[in-house]
Amino acid sequence: MTKTMPVSEYPAVVLKPGREKPVRQRHPWLFSGAIASMSPAAADGEIVDVCDVQGAFLARGYLNRRSQIQVRLLTWDAAERIDANFWQRRVRAALAMRAALPEVQGCTALRLINAESDFLPGLTVDRFGDFLVLQAGTLAIDRRKHELAELLLTETGARGVIERSDMNVRRLEGLTPVSGLLAGEAAEHMIEITEDGLTFSVDLLHGQKTGFYTDQRANRRRVAAYCGAQRVLNAFSYTGAFAVHALRAGAAHVTNLDTSVEALTLAETNLRRNGFDPEALTENIAGDVFTVLRDWEAEPDRVYDVVILDPPKFAHNQAAVERALRGYKEINRLALRRLRPGGILATFSCSGLVSAELFQKVLFGAAIDAGRPVQVLESLRQSADHPVAITFPEGEYLKGLIVRVTTDV
Repeated sequence: MTKTMPVSEYPAVVLKPGREKPVRQRHPWLFSGAIASMSPAAADGEIVDVCDVQGAFLARGYLNRRSQIQVRLLTWDAAERIDANFWQRRVRAALAMRAALPEVQGCTALRLINAESDFLPGLTVDRFGDFLVLQAGTLAIDRRKHELAELLLTETGARGVIERSDMNVRRLEGLTPVSGLLAGEAAEHMIEITEDGLTFSVDLLHGQKTGFYTDQRANRRRVAAYCGAQRVLNAFSYTGAFAVHALRAGAAHVTNLDTSVEALTLAETNLRRNGFDPEALTENIAGDVFTVLRDWEAEPDRVYDVVILDPPKFAHNQAAVERALRGYKEINRLALRRLRPGGILATFSCSGLVSAELFQKVLFGAAIDAGRPVQVLESLRQSADHPVAITFPEGEYLKGLIVRVTTDV
C-alpha cells in the first residue's frame, strides 16, 4: 500500500532513495544532489518539510534553490512550527548557554549565536558592550533579520543591532553584501569592550568580520603564558589583541606586522589604553607578511623568542584548498626560520576546509623545509562561545598549534 504525504502546512521536498541518513543523523545541510522533487508551492526563503521517498516526515527547514545547500534544517520534530515562538526559544537557549559559560564571565565581547552550531543556520550574532552585530548568511535569515533584530533587542537589553552582512558567502545565496543599522540606536564610530580585564576599541562598522575576533579569546590567554620576558613577533596582528595580552604577561617587546596601517594605528591606541607605551615596547611594521618574512631571510639576526601567526582564511572554497595549503606551509616555514632555538610558534588556521589533522601535516612539512626540529606542546581551537554542534563538525573552523623549536636534536 502506497503511503501518502503527511498533512502539513509546509510544502514538501522529497529525497532520493538512500539519501536519508545525513538528515536522520541531524546534519543541518541538505544538498541539491539529494533531492528528488519538491512541491510547486515551495518558495525560496520559506519553510519546507523534508520527506523520504515514501512521504514520511524527516525534518523541517528553509529552502533556497539558488544555493548548493538547498535546504538548511531547523527541526526534526514534526509538531514544531517555525513561527515567532520557535525563533524566541532558539535565541533564548543560545543566550542562556553564554550566561552560564565560565570562559566569558567579565568579558563584554562574545558570540551570542553561532549559526548552525546553535541550531539557527545562517544567523550569527556577536555582542560588543551595549551593541549587537548581526550577520545574515542565508536568504531565509535575510528576510527575517528585522524581526530577529527586534527580538534580540528585547532578549538582550542591547541598545542597537548593527548589520555586517558583508561577507562573500552571501553571493552563494543570491544575496549582495549589506551593512548598516537594523534596529535600535546607531553605535558610535568606536566602542570600547573588555576582555579579561583589558580594554579594546572596536570599529563595528568597518572592522574585519564583526569588528573583533572573539573566537581567539581563550587562545590569547594560552599564548600569552609563553610570552613573559620574551621578544614576540605578532604577524597578521590586526588591532593588536595578542600583543596586549603578551605585554600584560610580561613580554619584553612585541613587533606587530600587518598590511593595514589603520589596524596598526588602532593597535597603538589599544596599547596605550591598557597602560603600555608603544614607543618603548612595540614596533609596528606595515606590509605583506609573506613579503616581509621573505625579506628577513637575509637578516639572520632578526630572530624572536615567540612568533604568533593568525592569518585570515586562505581557503574560501574547495577549489582553493590546495593553494591554501601551500600558503600555510610557506608562512609557517618562514616563521620557523625567525625563531631562536627553543623558541615558540603559535600558529592558526581559520579555514574550515582545512582540518586540524591536515593543518598539523602542513606544519610538519614546513618544519622539514625550514630545517627546524619541532615539538607540539598544545592544540588549540575556537573559544567556547563558538560551540560546535556534534552533528555539524564543519563548525569547527579554527584550529591552532603551539610548538617549540627544540634544541635537543
